[in-house]
Amino acid sequence: MPAPRLWLIVPAAGIGQRMQAEQPKQYLRIGQRFILDITLSRLMDSAPFSGCMVPLHPADHWWPDTEASGDSRIQTCTGGSERAESVLSALHALAEQIRDDDWVLVHDAARPCLHTRDLSNLIDQLYHHPVGGLLASPVADTLKRAGSGDLPEVLETVDRKNLWRALTPQMFRYRILVGSLEAALAGELLVTDESSAVEFSGNMPVLVEGRPDNIKITVPADLALAGFILSRF
Repeated sequence: MPAPRLWLIVPAAGIGQRMQAEQPKQYLRIGQRFILDITLSRLMDSAPFSGCMVPLHPADHWWPDTEASGDSRIQTCTGGSERAESVLSALHALAEQIRDDDWVLVHDAARPCLHTRDLSNLIDQLYHHPVGGLLASPVADTLKRAGSGDLPEVLETVDRKNLWRALTPQMFRYRILVGSLEAALAGELLVTDESSAVEFSGNMPVLVEGRPDNIKITVPADLALAGFILSRF
Protein backbone atom coordinates (compact mmCIF):
# COMPACT_ATOMS: atom_id res chain seq x y z
CA MET A 1 0.00 0.00 0.00
CA PRO A 2 1.50 3.39 -0.99
CA ALA A 3 2.50 5.79 1.75
CA PRO A 4 -0.03 8.56 2.44
CA ARG A 5 0.80 11.82 0.68
CA LEU A 6 0.50 15.37 1.99
CA TRP A 7 -1.85 17.93 0.45
CA LEU A 8 -2.41 21.55 1.40
CA ILE A 9 -5.57 23.69 1.38
CA VAL A 10 -5.34 27.42 2.09
CA PRO A 11 -8.84 28.96 1.99
CA ALA A 12 -8.60 32.50 0.63
CA ALA A 13 -12.21 33.35 -0.21
CA GLY A 14 -12.82 35.58 2.81
CA ILE A 15 -13.27 39.33 2.59
CA GLY A 16 -11.82 40.25 6.02
CA GLN A 17 -14.33 42.90 7.11
CA ARG A 18 -12.63 43.56 10.46
CA MET A 19 -9.46 44.75 8.71
CA GLN A 20 -11.33 47.81 7.34
CA ALA A 21 -9.18 47.65 4.19
CA GLU A 22 -9.95 48.13 0.51
CA GLN A 23 -8.95 44.55 -0.29
CA PRO A 24 -9.22 41.23 1.54
CA LYS A 25 -6.61 40.87 4.27
CA GLN A 26 -4.77 38.04 2.47
CA TYR A 27 -3.93 40.59 -0.24
CA LEU A 28 -2.52 43.19 2.12
CA ARG A 29 1.26 43.44 2.06
CA ILE A 30 3.97 42.90 4.63
CA GLY A 31 7.01 44.54 3.15
CA GLN A 32 6.61 44.09 -0.58
CA ARG A 33 4.76 40.74 -0.50
CA PHE A 34 1.15 39.74 -0.24
CA ILE A 35 0.30 38.01 3.04
CA LEU A 36 -1.06 35.11 0.97
CA ASP A 37 2.27 34.71 -0.84
CA ILE A 38 4.20 34.67 2.44
CA THR A 39 1.84 32.06 3.87
CA LEU A 40 1.94 29.79 0.83
CA SER A 41 5.71 29.96 0.39
CA ARG A 42 6.38 29.18 4.05
CA LEU A 43 4.28 26.03 3.76
CA MET A 44 5.12 24.83 0.26
CA ASP A 45 8.86 25.27 0.77
CA SER A 46 8.89 23.47 4.13
CA ALA A 47 7.14 20.13 3.51
CA PRO A 48 6.85 17.66 0.61
CA PHE A 49 3.31 18.53 -0.45
CA SER A 50 1.96 16.73 -3.51
CA GLY A 51 -0.14 19.77 -4.32
CA CYS A 52 -2.08 22.71 -2.97
CA MET A 53 -5.63 23.98 -3.55
CA VAL A 54 -6.57 27.61 -2.86
CA PRO A 55 -10.31 28.37 -2.81
CA LEU A 56 -10.92 31.93 -4.01
CA HIS A 57 -13.88 34.32 -3.87
CA PRO A 58 -15.82 34.27 -7.17
CA ALA A 59 -15.07 37.98 -7.66
CA ASP A 60 -11.36 37.73 -6.75
CA HIS A 61 -9.21 39.77 -9.13
CA TRP A 62 -6.02 39.95 -7.04
CA TRP A 63 -4.86 36.33 -7.45
CA PRO A 64 -3.22 36.83 -10.90
CA ASP A 65 -0.88 39.40 -9.30
CA THR A 66 0.45 36.96 -6.69
CA GLU A 67 3.73 35.06 -6.82
CA ALA A 68 1.76 31.89 -6.10
CA SER A 69 -0.28 32.17 -9.29
CA GLY A 70 2.85 31.17 -11.22
CA ASP A 71 3.57 28.10 -9.08
CA SER A 72 2.56 24.93 -10.93
CA ARG A 73 2.07 23.08 -7.65
CA ILE A 74 -0.79 25.39 -6.65
CA GLN A 75 -4.32 25.11 -8.06
CA THR A 76 -7.39 27.24 -7.39
CA CYS A 77 -11.10 26.60 -7.13
CA THR A 78 -14.18 28.65 -6.25
CA GLY A 79 -14.76 29.00 -2.53
CA GLY A 80 -17.97 29.44 -0.58
CA SER A 81 -19.45 32.09 1.67
CA GLU A 82 -18.14 30.32 4.79
CA ARG A 83 -14.78 28.74 5.55
CA ALA A 84 -16.21 25.22 5.83
CA GLU A 85 -17.83 25.55 2.40
CA SER A 86 -14.54 26.73 0.89
CA VAL A 87 -12.57 23.86 2.40
CA LEU A 88 -15.14 21.33 1.23
CA SER A 89 -15.05 22.84 -2.26
CA ALA A 90 -11.27 22.39 -2.29
CA LEU A 91 -11.56 18.80 -1.08
CA HIS A 92 -14.02 18.01 -3.87
CA ALA A 93 -11.73 19.70 -6.41
CA LEU A 94 -8.89 17.40 -5.30
CA ALA A 95 -11.04 14.25 -5.45
CA GLU A 96 -9.54 12.90 -8.68
CA GLN A 97 -5.97 13.35 -7.46
CA ILE A 98 -6.10 12.31 -3.81
CA ARG A 99 -6.46 9.00 -1.96
CA ASP A 100 -8.73 8.38 1.03
CA ASP A 101 -5.83 7.90 3.46
CA ASP A 102 -3.82 10.89 2.24
CA TRP A 103 -3.28 13.74 4.65
CA VAL A 104 -4.84 17.16 4.10
CA LEU A 105 -3.42 20.15 5.96
CA VAL A 106 -5.68 23.22 6.12
CA HIS A 107 -4.05 26.54 6.98
CA ASP A 108 -5.40 30.08 7.30
CA ALA A 109 -4.38 32.38 4.45
CA ALA A 110 -3.87 35.24 6.92
CA ARG A 111 -1.61 33.24 9.26
CA PRO A 112 1.86 33.85 7.74
CA CYS A 113 3.92 33.41 10.93
CA LEU A 114 3.93 29.61 11.03
CA HIS A 115 7.33 28.37 12.15
CA THR A 116 8.74 25.59 9.99
CA ARG A 117 9.63 23.52 13.08
CA ASP A 118 5.98 23.54 14.13
CA LEU A 119 4.94 22.33 10.69
CA SER A 120 7.49 19.52 10.75
CA ASN A 121 6.51 18.51 14.27
CA LEU A 122 2.80 18.42 13.39
CA ILE A 123 3.46 16.11 10.44
CA ASP A 124 5.86 13.88 12.41
CA GLN A 125 3.48 13.54 15.37
CA LEU A 126 0.36 12.78 13.32
CA TYR A 127 1.57 10.93 10.23
CA HIS A 128 0.70 7.48 11.61
CA HIS A 129 -2.39 8.57 13.55
CA PRO A 130 -5.74 7.23 12.30
CA VAL A 131 -7.57 10.58 12.45
CA GLY A 132 -5.28 13.60 12.73
CA GLY A 133 -5.13 16.78 14.77
CA LEU A 134 -4.07 20.37 14.88
CA LEU A 135 -1.50 22.82 16.14
CA ALA A 136 -2.68 24.49 19.33
CA SER A 137 -1.33 26.62 22.15
CA PRO A 138 -2.24 26.35 25.86
CA VAL A 139 -4.21 29.37 27.06
CA ALA A 140 -1.93 31.61 29.12
CA ASP A 141 -4.22 34.52 30.00
CA THR A 142 -6.93 34.65 32.64
CA LEU A 143 -10.32 34.16 30.96
CA LYS A 144 -13.52 36.02 31.86
CA ARG A 145 -17.04 35.11 30.80
CA ALA A 146 -18.86 38.33 29.96
CA GLY A 147 -22.44 39.48 29.97
CA SER A 148 -24.05 41.42 27.13
CA GLY A 149 -24.07 45.12 26.32
CA ASP A 150 -21.58 47.77 25.24
CA LEU A 151 -19.83 47.67 28.62
CA PRO A 152 -20.33 44.05 29.70
CA GLU A 153 -19.90 42.95 33.29
CA VAL A 154 -17.84 39.92 34.27
CA LEU A 155 -20.08 36.91 34.92
CA GLU A 156 -17.31 34.61 36.10
CA THR A 157 -13.64 33.75 35.78
CA VAL A 158 -13.17 30.64 33.67
CA ASP A 159 -10.69 27.97 34.73
CA ARG A 160 -8.09 27.91 31.95
CA LYS A 161 -6.74 24.49 32.94
CA ASN A 162 -6.86 22.19 29.92
CA LEU A 163 -7.94 25.05 27.62
CA TRP A 164 -6.04 25.50 24.35
CA ARG A 165 -6.19 28.00 21.48
CA ALA A 166 -6.75 26.25 18.17
CA LEU A 167 -4.18 27.23 15.54
CA THR A 168 -3.48 26.02 12.02
CA PRO A 169 -2.46 23.94 10.15
CA GLN A 170 -5.07 21.35 11.00
CA MET A 171 -4.23 17.94 9.57
CA PHE A 172 -6.72 15.15 8.83
CA ARG A 173 -7.16 12.09 6.65
CA TYR A 174 -8.96 13.02 3.44
CA ARG A 175 -11.88 10.62 3.85
CA ILE A 176 -12.49 11.69 7.45
CA LEU A 177 -12.36 15.40 6.68
CA VAL A 178 -14.65 15.18 3.64
CA GLY A 179 -17.21 13.06 5.47
CA SER A 180 -17.10 15.24 8.57
CA LEU A 181 -17.59 18.52 6.69
CA GLU A 182 -20.35 17.13 4.49
CA ALA A 183 -22.25 15.80 7.52
CA ALA A 184 -21.76 18.97 9.57
CA LEU A 185 -22.94 21.27 6.79
CA ALA A 186 -25.90 19.03 5.98
CA GLY A 187 -26.84 19.13 9.66
CA GLU A 188 -26.42 22.93 9.78
CA LEU A 189 -23.94 22.59 12.64
CA LEU A 190 -21.70 25.49 13.63
CA VAL A 191 -18.31 24.67 12.11
CA THR A 192 -15.62 27.12 13.18
CA ASP A 193 -12.66 25.05 12.02
CA GLU A 194 -11.91 21.62 10.54
CA SER A 195 -11.38 20.13 13.99
CA SER A 196 -14.89 21.05 15.10
CA ALA A 197 -16.37 19.23 12.11
CA VAL A 198 -14.27 16.15 12.87
CA GLU A 199 -15.33 16.32 16.53
CA PHE A 200 -19.00 16.36 15.48
CA SER A 201 -18.36 13.09 13.60
CA GLY A 202 -17.24 11.39 16.81
CA ASN A 203 -13.52 11.41 16.01
CA MET A 204 -11.29 13.14 18.54
CA PRO A 205 -8.38 15.12 17.05
CA VAL A 206 -4.98 15.32 18.73
CA LEU A 207 -3.51 18.61 19.98
CA VAL A 208 0.10 19.26 18.99
CA GLU A 209 1.62 22.21 20.82
CA GLY A 210 2.73 25.06 18.58
CA ARG A 211 4.25 28.47 19.08
CA PRO A 212 1.82 31.14 20.34
CA ASP A 213 3.22 33.68 17.86
CA ASN A 214 1.58 31.76 15.00
CA ILE A 215 -0.98 34.58 14.89
CA LYS A 216 -3.88 35.14 12.53
CA ILE A 217 -4.09 38.64 11.06
CA THR A 218 -7.60 39.80 11.92
CA VAL A 219 -7.52 43.50 12.89
CA PRO A 220 -5.25 46.33 11.64
CA ALA A 221 -2.89 46.13 14.64
CA ASP A 222 -2.06 42.52 13.75
CA LEU A 223 -0.35 43.59 10.53
CA ALA A 224 2.56 45.33 12.27
CA LEU A 225 2.83 42.52 14.82
CA ALA A 226 3.06 39.90 12.07
CA GLY A 227 5.73 41.94 10.32
CA PHE A 228 7.75 42.06 13.54
CA ILE A 229 7.41 38.31 14.14
CA LEU A 230 8.47 37.50 10.58
CA SER A 231 11.51 39.78 10.92
CA ARG A 232 12.70 37.62 13.82
CA PHE A 233 12.62 34.31 11.93
